[in-house]
Amino acid sequence: MGAATFRKGVTLVRPNTGRAHPRERALRVLRLVLHGGLFSCPGTADRLPIVSRRPRRVRTMTENLARYIDQTLLKPEATPDDVRKLVADARELAVFGVCVSPSLVTVAKEAAAGSDLAVVTVCGFPSGAHSAAVKADEAKRSVAEGADEIDMVINVGAAVSGDYSTTEQEIAAVRAAVPAPHLLKVIVESAALTDEQLTAVCRAATRAGADFVKTSTGFHPTGGATVHAVEVMRAAISPQVRIKASGGIRTLEDAEAMIAAGATRLGLSSARTVLAGQASTSAY
Repeated sequence: MGAATFRKGVTLVRPNTGRAHPRERALRVLRLVLHGGLFSCPGTADRLPIVSRRPRRVRTMTENLARYIDQTLLKPEATPDDVRKLVADARELAVFGVCVSPSLVTVAKEAAAGSDLAVVTVCGFPSGAHSAAVKADEAKRSVAEGADEIDMVINVGAAVSGDYSTTEQEIAAVRAAVPAPHLLKVIVESAALTDEQLTAVCRAATRAGADFVKTSTGFHPTGGATVHAVEVMRAAISPQVRIKASGGIRTLEDAEAMIAAGATRLGLSSARTVLAGQASTSAY
């Protein structure tokens, strides 16, 4: 064939090749993608790319939820063997991390070796009524012993009295002791605060460089996490700060409600029970 054949200014066949116009070939490829198979196109099928639809593994709801969870063991009577069992269970469930008392960080770290499990610990726990220097030193020691994340408790009394400068200063002191890439979560004991106090504390945590604000210790008599508290916290913080909901999350429905409200991490002491869709009697 000599010159190209034209119709309304569009080249349909290239000279001496017998190949379809690029637009036509593109349409054939699109059909393959949409329908997942080769169409009968005599003389052209051998030139069409083979489209493979490799099945993708989709995480189940339980697997997705597991990655939100810090499986928690903060009972004063917890033993090293208890922590080893906690870590083994956490690895089997594929949760994000384990949260243990500072004296058990090294045990958890050794038990978690070879996995991607985060080791989380607390400072100023559970009352928060420690000086900023003590909290900072406790956090620094925990990081040196292998903790990946620190969950600090604020001075709740200062927040209730409206002394938010003290709140910001103590968070900043602990932040200085917990450099990136270690994460700092600030436990605000949301049930003990009014919405206005909770908003002010979360803003102070944002200014001081916290990575997360966290609802509760799980030990305060006023209660633990609520959907309302998470919503108030979400409205108060910057987009870079995240929320951990903890305390009283006992069912799968509770967990899902916290995530829907804006939480991106959950503190649970009964992760297996919750992931199984059963109700837990645990206080934390």
